[in-house]
Amino acid sequence: MYKSKHFIGVDISKETFDVWDLSTGHHCYSNDSKGFRLFYKLMKSNTHCVMESTGSYYQ
Repeated sequence: MYKSKHFIGVDISKETFDVWDLSTGHHCYSNDSKGFRLFYKLMKSNTHCVMESTGSYYQ
């Protein structure tokens, strides 16, 4: 059975992280627990996040 997936692109920096979601577009969040809680609300059960792993902020 084919299940569609929801993809989100993420670019993380020291202060913020930017995300792109095909259905809602661009969002910018603070790189802290509050920002990640808001980002989590954007995700669906079948979400896959893709990010560039340069620097150390992605860890």
